Amino acid sequence: MPQVHSATDGTAIAFERFGQGAPLILVVGAFSTRATGVPLAQALASECRVYTYDRRGRGASGDGPRYAIAREVDDLAALIAEAGGTAAVFGYSSGAMLALEAAASGLGISRLALYDAPYAVGPWQRPDAVDHAAQLAALIQAGRRGEAVEYFQRHLVGMPEEVIVQLRQAPFRPGMEALAHTLVYDATLIGDKRLPTALASRVRVPTLVMAGGASPFMRAAAEALAAALPAGRAHVFDGQGHDIEPAVVGPLLATFLAG
Repeated sequence: MPQVHSATDGTAIAFERFGQGAPLILVVGAFSTRATGVPLAQALASECRVYTYDRRGRGASGDGPRYAIAREVDDLAALIAEAGGTAAVFGYSSGAMLALEAAASGLGISRLALYDAPYAVGPWQRPDAVDHAAQLAALIQAGRRGEAVEYFQRHLVGMPEEVIVQLRQAPFRPGMEALAHTLVYDATLIGDKRLPTALASRVRVPTLVMAGGASPFMRAAAEALAAALPAGRAHVFDGQGHDIEPAVVGPLLATFLAG
């Protein structure tokens, strides 16, 4: 498995590469590893050279002693360097928030595409004084990984309680618990969910902000974020949910990347 090393703390970041051409790096969200990006990477492999990677703490990647968003930006910088110094970036869910942070920090990102960045705007923007990352960290420290999974589902995803109970028996539940410590990282990225307009104003590259139209929450977030970006535009896929459907997202993404 090929790896790059983050410049600040040397953490090894594992990745896979598909196709040839201009580089595109996929940044996935909570409960995800590089495998989450493989179907989209394969769908785009005839158009570009796609990298999908394990964010730190997941899969075959290492981890650092203390989490900071800046360390994840360093990880993405190492992948961009591996790709040749400049690359397009696609961010999904909380990974979209990370991709936006990276673009605002001035990394060599040529084009930015985001799908279902979970910012809360309009009627969904409510004060939330709870430090969810700290709550999750306490559960992980106590060894209560299953409770951490359900805390994230309940308080940051907003799943109905009956769905949370049903998912306890899902075949993928052990994999979710294995990634539970990284939910602290995603909760740190998500913060209080407020739209970061000042951060967005620093992103000067062309940006495509996509959302699944089945969720009014995600639709509103995409439209508000696109409006806050100097070179942003929104696209809503009517009827689509939160999962990435390569046959739906891929063609628009390929057109956007081609300029």
